[in-house]
Amino acid sequence: MASLVCSAKSDGSWMKKVSAADRARVNPYAGNAEAIAAGRNLFLNNCAKCHGENAQGKGSRPSLHSERIGFATDGEIAWILKNGNLYKGMPSWGGLPEQERWQIVAYIRSLNAEAGH
Repeated sequence: MASLVCSAKSDGSWMKKVSAADRARVNPYAGNAEAIAAGRNLFLNNCAKCHGENAQGKGSRPSLHSERIGFATDGEIAWILKNGNLYKGMPSWGGLPEQERWQIVAYIRSLNAEAGH
């Protein structure tokens, strides 16, 4: 997950590509403390190199503590993890097992819950 929603000023155009069915998907691990902890480890191993250890962004890579991510559905976040957006620098993490992608979604969601989003 080197770059969830990656770009200098991520414009969110990727969200237009998410189907209604994907948008409506619900994280089976939502709010699960063990899944959030596992997601944090996965984030540190795969995403922190672009988004920073605290997901505050790094260089031209965006912070994941944002309104866009805070208001995104679980399905939208899962979609960008699976499909990426190479035009904006976000690789596909479709090679990760779906369970691990959902754990990352749970972790990212927890970041925005802490920020009040």
